[in-house]
Amino acid sequence: MTAPIHRHAGMNSPADPARIAVFQALNLGDLICTTPALRAIRGRFPAAQISFIGRPWAEDFVARLSAVDRFLPFPGFPGIAESPPGAGRMVPQWPRFDLVVQMHGSGEVSNGFVAALEAMHSVGFGPLGERRLTTALNWVENEPEPLRWLRLAEAVGAASAGLHVEFPVTPAERARVAALIGPPGERPVIGLHVGASDPSRRWPADSFTRLGDRLAERCQARIVLTGSEQERSLTASVRRMMTAAALDLAGMTDLGELAAVISTLDLLVTNDTGVSHVAAATRTPSIVLFGPTRPDRWAPLDRRRHQVIDATSYPGAPPDGAAALQALSVDDVLAACLAVPPSPASSRNRIRDQEQIAWAG
Repeated sequence: MTAPIHRHAGMNSPADPARIAVFQALNLGDLICTTPALRAIRGRFPAAQISFIGRPWAEDFVARLSAVDRFLPFPGFPGIAESPPGAGRMVPQWPRFDLVVQMHGSGEVSNGFVAALEAMHSVGFGPLGERRLTTALNWVENEPEPLRWLRLAEAVGAASAGLHVEFPVTPAERARVAALIGPPGERPVIGLHVGASDPSRRWPADSFTRLGDRLAERCQARIVLTGSEQERSLTASVRRMMTAAALDLAGMTDLGELAAVISTLDLLVTNDTGVSHVAAATRTPSIVLFGPTRPDRWAPLDRRRHQVIDATSYPGAPPDGAAALQALSVDDVLAACLAVPPSPASSRNRIRDQEQIAWAG
């Protein structure tokens, strides 16, 4: 479906923009989903200086992207939940941008921040009649996130340079992770990511525990638990409850090292959270568990490599997504794991969208 575009001043200047800003101050998964659009914008405007305005934690990730020249910390804006404490309406005295691309949601509040930047041209999502942007597109709620942002890129004349998402990892990060996990062996290495920022998106820790033990028994798998510093108590409880040994790396890796860990796995089982998009970026096979959120919007595009389990789709599942996820059986998740074909890391390096993107349903 092609959504309408509402133009006001539009991109009618004969000169390409020299200074472009992209604004998104959300979370890891949201940011990874912008990478196809960022590549497209860079391809369309190769000589432009492209800045990314985001939350401070994102600076490390943005620095890895060849499509972006510099990072600017989001100063905050009234009504935007991700603003730092005490943020006002004043924006920094940055040099004026020729073009700002708003990738921070539907634009209800975030378009106000973009308007305050006073760019020559701006593009993003907004309702019919939106006057704060020069080009406003209609928001489609369940549109896949990478395709959503590519639609913005297309509005400024940028053609897609591939649908694959990116998370570049350095050799030093891979070496650090090899020291943590050990050399590859004959036993598969399966990761369990038991956390999520929203508790309603977490499959129960007890279910992850039983799944880990059964994978260790059935597949002779080495189990690796991943998570942030804030999730250490959660992963520790799973490790304690498991009968099989598990390597708990929660809180032991920074962002790049976490991506390196994911890239070494033979399979990742994860809640719907940012790590599922890291698996997509590193081409690591995954099983992604959905409850209250919708796979149409948030699942990786490559449904051959990344299997979706929608807890609400099972016969007799509660209508509430969070309750359905709590009720999802270990047997169903185990069956999905056992059906994943082997995919050694050496075969995951080449990117061919026409081979990798397979739409579900």
